[in-house]
Amino acid sequence: MQAFVAPTALPLRGKAAAAAFSARPSDVFASRRATPRMVVLGKPPTPSNVPAPGPDGDSSSSKPSTPALVSTLPQWKALQKHKESIIDQTHLRELLDDDERVLQLAAEYDGVFMDYSRQRISLETKKLLLELAEAVNLKQRIKDMVSGKRINTTENRAVLHTALRAKKSEVVMLDGVNVVEQVHTVLDRIRTFTETVRSGKHVGASGKHIKNFVAVGIGGSYLGPDFLYEALKTDPAASSAGQQAGYSLHFLANVDPVDVKRALDGFDPEETMVIVVSKTFTTRETIVNAKTVRTWLWDAMGTDPKVVRQHMVACSTNLAKTKDFGISPENVFPFWDWVGGRYSVCSSVGALPLSLMYGFNTFDKFLNGARSIDKHLVNAPLDRNIPVLMGLMGVWNMSFMGYKSRAMHPYTEALNKLPAHIQQVDMESNGKHVSRHGVDLDFEVGEVDFGEPGTLGQHSFFQLLHMGQVVPCTFIGFIESQNPTCQDGEPVSNHDELMSNFFAQPDALARGKTSEECRAEGRSEDLIPHITFTGNRPSLSLLLPVLNAYTCGQLLSLFEHRTAVQGFVWDINSFDQWGVELGKVLATKVRKQLNQARYHGKPVADFNASTKRMVERYLFGSVGCAFDEIIDYE
Repeated sequence: MQAFVAPTALPLRGKAAAAAFSARPSDVFASRRATPRMVVLGKPPTPSNVPAPGPDGDSSSSKPSTPALVSTLPQWKALQKHKESIIDQTHLRELLDDDERVLQLAAEYDGVFMDYSRQRISLETKKLLLELAEAVNLKQRIKDMVSGKRINTTENRAVLHTALRAKKSEVVMLDGVNVVEQVHTVLDRIRTFTETVRSGKHVGASGKHIKNFVAVGIGGSYLGPDFLYEALKTDPAASSAGQQAGYSLHFLANVDPVDVKRALDGFDPEETMVIVVSKTFTTRETIVNAKTVRTWLWDAMGTDPKVVRQHMVACSTNLAKTKDFGISPENVFPFWDWVGGRYSVCSSVGALPLSLMYGFNTFDKFLNGARSIDKHLVNAPLDRNIPVLMGLMGVWNMSFMGYKSRAMHPYTEALNKLPAHIQQVDMESNGKHVSRHGVDLDFEVGEVDFGEPGTLGQHSFFQLLHMGQVVPCTFIGFIESQNPTCQDGEPVSNHDELMSNFFAQPDALARGKTSEECRAEGRSEDLIPHITFTGNRPSLSLLLPVLNAYTCGQLLSLFEHRTAVQGFVWDINSFDQWGVELGKVLATKVRKQLNQARYHGKPVADFNASTKRMVERYLFGSVGCAFDEIIDYE
């Protein structure tokens, strides 16, 4: 089959595209007739000369041997047996009727109350899970993380997002340096800079006061700060320092030009500051968007270097590239390779845009809340440790009960972006297929996380949660609303109406509704199968005082540590993300092909038939491309 060559070096559009497309060989999309081949897809080969881990994960023998998986431990096998012999035979109705069990399956710390009595566990299950945690030396693994040991072994990095919210007086040493001092040096710079901007001392190139902010970043550089921004928009204290003071913050993440338009819509370039967030300052989507916004600034104010100096700042460690871009070195705020992107919201990544928007004091309260749970994680006994218990419930539901999805339901619209952030934290961390020693797992890890605020989710996917596959749920509620209101003639306040659903849904999922209960209501026999709820669907509930900067920090830390605990128990590396790399490499190849085809008339080549067909269709449109030309019916 002859490759199609674009007849022009310019991008093809409209009639030119149609003419070029009609000129291609008639079999451009035809499948090659070839002898079918069997392709066996498998996992990478297992290393054979890695020493088996001892109780703390270190080598227990000098002899080369296959590393032991956690599933070989007697505590793991005891849980499997317990699940099959006891839990599989027990309904949550029965478990919830045990008052003593219900009392013991709860934990509380610093205003956070967790009820996990609607999990499909007995007190014996909890005991066995804690024994598993002891067997994998969970407490030591946690201490290794917060003390700066290089637990991200594939990248030889420490994992120190907890140091980002440590008090200035604390000491965490890494390579002979107290990283807490480094953190507070950057935080002090951010405090000074953001106060300078908000006070009007730092103005735009034309002398106007800056009141609009655009944060350009993707993935962990966007999802965490966006969650916190949305959560605090309706917090009275944060709002008075933000929107009510005339400030606005938009996020630009997607390289789709539509996102650019939406992020800049309504903003005056002369009153706008752009925060570019990229550790290496090489992330393709972020740099393309940063250049696009820079052009927007130049179009409005000219290309004098002071335009970029006054209107663009960065969170990055690559001072050479930020300088080449035109950003002043004093306007670059670093973070470190021991901060993973999805764990970076407490670094300059979140501190800079959110302090510009809400003031540094608001962000400081957020750090205090996260620190509260960090201390609880390290110091609380395992049986009363909220993030540890959350993580153990995750291990139980995924690896023993076989529930492969998990849903989050925050009963406040202000947390509408929290599920997306935790989705990245959890799935990018624990979406693995080998242990930290590179051994293929013989059990499944890593849930599919999703969620919506209540009660929106109830009118979207709760039908499946109640009557379809079993999906463990996490409910998040608050005693007080950020915006309390009530209506004349209504029996309860708006917040009470919302929270009525928060309390009802976990019981509906757990207890269900039997056919006998349906008959007692006088329902017809034909309808009963359709309105019977099997129940026995697990959930966990978190109740906090009110959503503010402090409790946002608590929630972030709880879910970050839940993810880490699950990874520690599974003995996987939760802090690398090699799964995102392959697609980036392939995208680079496609990018080069698009450039060569559009601007240099080169043929589309070096792809498999399916990708080649799609790329050519994208480049040259569907004009003249009949369906029967694509499919060979013979």
